[in-house]
Amino acid sequence: MHKAIAAMLSRYEDRRRGDYTNALREILQEIALLGLWRGKFFEKAALYGGTALRIIYGLDRFSEDLDFSLLNPSDSFDIERYAAFLQKETEGFGFDVKFEKVAKTFASNIQSAFLKANTRRQLIVIEASDQIVKAVPKGQILKIRLEVDTDPPSGFETQVRYLLHPIPFAVRVFSLPDLFAGKMHAILCRRWKSRVKGRDWYDLVWYAANHPRLHLSHLEQRMRQTEDWQSHEALTSEKLLEFLFETINTLDIAGARKEVEPFVRQPETLSIWSREFFSDVASRIVFV
Repeated sequence: MHKAIAAMLSRYEDRRRGDYTNALREILQEIALLGLWRGKFFEKAALYGGTALRIIYGLDRFSEDLDFSLLNPSDSFDIERYAAFLQKETEGFGFDVKFEKVAKTFASNIQSAFLKANTRRQLIVIEASDQIVKAVPKGQILKIRLEVDTDPPSGFETQVRYLLHPIPFAVRVFSLPDLFAGKMHAILCRRWKSRVKGRDWYDLVWYAANHPRLHLSHLEQRMRQTEDWQSHEALTSEKLLEFLFETINTLDIAGARKEVEPFVRQPETLSIWSREFFSDVASRIVFV
């Protein structure tokens, strides 16, 4: 095992099958960020979403995807330009990971790609136990989706933060109040049909407990872009809370809890979830 990978793996305490897979995904995420940094990607874009919270700001749950936003809208951006940097970086640390751009089937301002790896083969690279490796079905593919918003709404701020693994490098990331605005937009406006995204609600609790400041005007810009706020008047904190309480009142609590359980270390902490609990959490948001 590469020394840098060994150091990264030592941060993970548990050694169950799911823990190893989550650790592997997160290690590959950080190596991918390093490759993007080498390709000067962060001169044009910033990291946001759950992985930004997890890797940069210390969220205590695992995240699957890498979400980015261009700093300025661009019709000419092509995520495939960074494929060589991603491949070279992962190969340099002993991993066999393929880059696959997703062809658009409809007009969208989101560009998507996957990093794909054979789960069993990569677990061997990080020296998971034979018992863990054998428990993973043959042919199981670990996927990390990369998504880039090429037409971002205005009004957000970013900052440069530094990661020390696998080597020291820099990542441009959304500020926490703007990340919170993006998370609130997902909670209120995500089109998941009947599927509830428990991770969004877990993150809401984390924000309220650790970084409760939410950039309201950036949230308004996001909602205007998706036509979820079409009023000529500005979005107020009172109106936003009204939307949030309505969403809480229809939330499938059991479904939300089930969806997020595989990504948290202590699922028993989710037992307190209820409409009353989330209403209390919502009241702690600080609008800026």
